[in-house]
Amino acid sequence: MPRVHRAAWLLPIAGPPIRHGWVAVERGRIVDVGADPGGAASVGDSLAILPGLINAHTHLELSWMAGRVPPSTSMGEWIRAMMAQRRGASPPADVQRQAAAAAIEDARARGTVAFGDIGNTLMAADILADAGVPAVLFHELIGFGPADVDGRATEAARSVIEKVRPPVLPGLAPHAPYSVSPDLFRAIARVASAQSLPASVHLGESQDEVEFLATGGGEIATTLKHLGAWNPEWLPPGVDPAAYLDSLGVLTPGLLVVHATQLGPSALARLAARGCVIVSCPRSNRWVGAGDPPIDDFYASGAAVVFGTDSLASAPDLDMFAELAAARRVSSVSAARLLESATLASARALGLDADFGSIAIGKRAELLAVRVPAEVDDVEEYLVSRIDSSTVQWLKTE
Repeated sequence: MPRVHRAAWLLPIAGPPIRHGWVAVERGRIVDVGADPGGAASVGDSLAILPGLINAHTHLELSWMAGRVPPSTSMGEWIRAMMAQRRGASPPADVQRQAAAAAIEDARARGTVAFGDIGNTLMAADILADAGVPAVLFHELIGFGPADVDGRATEAARSVIEKVRPPVLPGLAPHAPYSVSPDLFRAIARVASAQSLPASVHLGESQDEVEFLATGGGEIATTLKHLGAWNPEWLPPGVDPAAYLDSLGVLTPGLLVVHATQLGPSALARLAARGCVIVSCPRSNRWVGAGDPPIDDFYASGAAVVFGTDSLASAPDLDMFAELAAARRVSSVSAARLLESATLASARALGLDADFGSIAIGKRAELLAVRVPAEVDDVEEYLVSRIDSSTVQWLKTE
């Protein structure tokens, strides 16, 4: 017998909010959705029911850095501070695992149902799987100098495929234009295509990156030399970050392009034309000194737009409702589109939309119940701008 949950507002995401809506659940799946013209039952008078949110960009393995890397005025300064922690103050592996597990638990409590996670070590694979949390784990590669690029890319794909287990899926991630050589970029793109693996890349995150690709100089060059990672044979391409990766064959349909904060309209149009997905992390961008993302331009480009929190080295928490509120503060995009980005668009971007992202028959009933004041008449605007995630609860469907 299905269990019926009623609410003052039901947000299917694929359509407008349903006033006095209900959702029927059986064996963990949605079996029916509808509206009660007579009004919701008293138990649901102040509730809004919506799908769990999806965090499309995290670095769970960096969760132990919470509170250790202060906000910065420049990307180079933040990178040096972060790397100093990673190289000189990394705690034992079990402490790092505990921090990642705690971060996942906290994010889940705040309404996150699934993750797109980036990892150098793949430490999060077992933690996510043991917790039963759906995710795509992108194995990140860094290498700015000459190396066995084909071997590295092939081995990275093999490692992540062997390491992950359901409900975690494998992916690949060349880190960024200033940390990955042109040949390694090409090799990763070839392997990802050959093995049908999703891919993610940091791109256009700071003005320093734009300057680096244009001239080969600036703070990023200084930072690479400081870290002992400089390649004297590298030549600046003299183009914007999107054009550079396009010339290497990296911009392919479905590629998750993270940050894009310093990309102009023509670069964003290029991403859209190639079928890439833009992943915005507004709070992290401000933390690392990169500035606020041009979210209105992201949507205007025609590309799919989703959201992530980045890591606890550059954000106070992994709270997706807080990320939406940060996006709302710097954007005129409708609340409905912001919510879609954090649910259905993210599910599609990570290949999880058969089960998540909207309230629809056949999907998993991983649904949130949020208390909404009676005077609220625009529930979507309320959810993206004023919500305290500590009031969020998972709907009990069993």
